[in-house]
Amino acid sequence: MSADAKRLVVGPFNRVEGDLEVRLDVADGAVTAAFVSSPLFRGFERILEGRDPRDALVIAPRICGICSVSQSHAAALALAALEGIAPTDNGRVATNLILATENVADHLTHFHVFFMPDFARAIYEDRPWFAAAARRFKAAQGESVRRGLATRASLLHVLGLLAGRWPHTLALQPGGVAKGADQRDKVRLLATLGAVRAELEERLYGAPLEQVAELSDRAALEAWRRAGPDGDFRLFLEIAADLDLSALGRAHDRFLSYGAYPLADGRLYGAGTFAGGDRGPVDPAAITEDHSFARMEGRDAPHAPFEGSTYPDAADTAGYTWCKAPRLAGLAFETGAFARQVVAGHPLARDLAAREGANVRSRVVGRLVETARTLIAMEGWVRELEPGAPWCAQGAVPHSGRAFGLTEAARGALGHWMVVEKGRIARYQIIAPTTWNFSPRDAAGQPGPLEAALVGAPVRQGEATPVSVQHIVRSFDPCMVCTVH
Repeated sequence: MSADAKRLVVGPFNRVEGDLEVRLDVADGAVTAAFVSSPLFRGFERILEGRDPRDALVIAPRICGICSVSQSHAAALALAALEGIAPTDNGRVATNLILATENVADHLTHFHVFFMPDFARAIYEDRPWFAAAARRFKAAQGESVRRGLATRASLLHVLGLLAGRWPHTLALQPGGVAKGADQRDKVRLLATLGAVRAELEERLYGAPLEQVAELSDRAALEAWRRAGPDGDFRLFLEIAADLDLSALGRAHDRFLSYGAYPLADGRLYGAGTFAGGDRGPVDPAAITEDHSFARMEGRDAPHAPFEGSTYPDAADTAGYTWCKAPRLAGLAFETGAFARQVVAGHPLARDLAAREGANVRSRVVGRLVETARTLIAMEGWVRELEPGAPWCAQGAVPHSGRAFGLTEAARGALGHWMVVEKGRIARYQIIAPTTWNFSPRDAAGQPGPLEAALVGAPVRQGEATPVSVQHIVRSFDPCMVCTVH
């Protein structure tokens, strides 16, 4: 290690959900090792133990206020599997709409509020795009920030109509939804989605959603940057090219998705893994959690979620985070919108994965492409709703059993594992998307995706909070309160 080797502790981070701290080893102007810490323990898994299984529908959404629907959905899926029931067609479609609304809203929040304001900072005032970035994305003041938040508020009207409220709705149930919609609601839903489409096409993309959804490869993305419509998407591509963001933040290039939005046949975004150019299935039985560097008891061996535990060990000196290390067949996987689109086979995502892997640019592009694709699908789902048809199937919770629910939050793969004994929850384990992405090292010393992505990040002379590190961290859009559920 060179004479300028040093250690930086970066955090807490602003514009991320929850508490985050990153320890960096730096030498020769770059990060040589990173250790990601979730410093706040919450313990929702312990709170759920001993309760009626149906209480998970009330308690799990309160893990987080910005992705509460996805937590509710995972709990409802686990209960549905436990009860042995499937949702009605209306229930399935309405659930898709409710979950998609929250996910798209999260994507809009990430782009406008969490990620892009970094480029309106004075450190970039010598760049040719800075004036436009500052005008559009200055924190809390930029034109696009304000309009993006207004668009998000309009979109959330969908949740008012279908879910009754947001966050922490109780509408999602094992057999569908507790609130139906009539023909007048359908008209309102289509009007709301139409207004959101118009705003995104005018400001974010500068083009119809279909043109964004149909981007086919890296060459098409570059053509959009050079001569595409003027919108915030193109401005981001200009910034990404100038700062070479496609060379920043590459991790393991192993991608995981549980699949999102069930259709009458299949899913809008299919489930699976993608690594080394090959797509494979997801085997839930191969998922484990490693406690080697988590401040948890049970460091003897990795635990399958059904046998998992959440017993904090505050005296532990080896652990450096309250986050466990999820692994699939012993390997760390990245999850999120880009991973979801790669697994689903979107041609642009597959081409980016093959040519440059996951990086700061590709993760943001993945969210923006998915936003367009999902909103198009949502318009079709509204038309599928049938007022007067059943909205929820009924079931009964067994006296004992075990089941899991796997869904996709905005940030990626989310799973709930529930064990019921004598009519009560005996064990409840949750693996959130940021648990995957921000996991610590495991017993083999394998770093989590963010820890791997930070290696090589440039550190400027005198930087205490390197701007490159902030871009990489925010490209994952962490939700730390879900991580330390």
